[in-house]
Amino acid sequence: MAASEKIVLVGPAPPYRGGIANTQYQLALALKKEKQEVVMATFTHLYPPLLFPGKTQFQTEKDTYALETDRLIHAYNPVKWGEAVVALKKLQPNILIFRYYTPFLAPVYGAIAKHLKSTKKIALVDNWWPHERKPWDRFLNRYFGKYMDGFATLSSLVGEQIEQENFQKPLFKAFHPIANNLPAILPQKEARNHLGWPQEVPIVLFYGLIRPYKGLDLLLKAFGETPLKNSPTLLAVVGECYEDEKKYIHLIKALDIKDKVLVHFNYADQKMTQQAFSAAHVVAQTYHTATQSGVTPLAYHYEKPILVTDIPGLRDPILADRTGMISEKEPVAIAHHITKLMEKQNLKSCKSKCKEAKQNYSWDTFSQKLLKFIQTMG
Repeated sequence: MAASEKIVLVGPAPPYRGGIANTQYQLALALKKEKQEVVMATFTHLYPPLLFPGKTQFQTEKDTYALETDRLIHAYNPVKWGEAVVALKKLQPNILIFRYYTPFLAPVYGAIAKHLKSTKKIALVDNWWPHERKPWDRFLNRYFGKYMDGFATLSSLVGEQIEQENFQKPLFKAFHPIANNLPAILPQKEARNHLGWPQEVPIVLFYGLIRPYKGLDLLLKAFGETPLKNSPTLLAVVGECYEDEKKYIHLIKALDIKDKVLVHFNYADQKMTQQAFSAAHVVAQTYHTATQSGVTPLAYHYEKPILVTDIPGLRDPILADRTGMISEKEPVAIAHHITKLMEKQNLKSCKSKCKEAKQNYSWDTFSQKLLKFIQTMG
């Protein structure tokens, strides 16, 4: 693709927090390496404060970024959308890439896209269907999709969902890359000292924003089942609750596993993420539903074997790379699979496979393939 192309990435980006904002920045850096002119266009306002379930939408870390972000778009005030269109037109992009992960953004994205008719418009889709479905999701998805010239996804499953909509537009099914700027692996002993976690026991990590679909309830119940309940293995829960955390505190008490669970119900910044992954033996993703997860590339980076429930979006990389085990969505089965994964030989083998596989999941590789896909669109 010609170096003169100007690409505008539309979506969450710093100073917004979270995996999508962080990976949007990683994509921008990777595209810059490919000699593209890149601008990140993000929001002046993203979620209405009354509807946002977390403590803050913004980063609390004082990081410095090599690329600036233009805050141009009010996500939920239609009166402001015309201003965003004018601002984006002034940037004179050849290509607009919309980061799409929730139908909530369909109205604003559609309003922008339909007014930039001479610009090639690509949807980079994390999730096509939200985890908690609403009756109007299909209408919003199709409204957004009709203004796109092509689609790229971060998992094959999401690509298949888009294919079912029959848009008859180019589609690139890709993978969820590993960020280039993640802190290095710490010695396990050092990480546990920082966290105040015990040294001589196996630890399973449940990481990320806690929402009902992520199945923390399944994992807690598994720790109430043999053989886990009678083992020295502990569970560390690290992530901010996007629901009432008392639900899980009561469940821990009811299962009588208080001594087996380490709880950190706060958003995990980069330092906490580094320490938690470095301290753990295994990462568990006992989701009820999923299309893909940003936790998997984190586990690969920190070379931690993964236990996932038997869901296509989660199991596909585990099957392909042999980096963990797959369990039925049932507490007894999860307990047995975690126990098996904790066996010395299995830990060693899966850890080695993580180390091998992570070389194939870079943002550099992703951006090169994405640019080739866009070029084929004409």
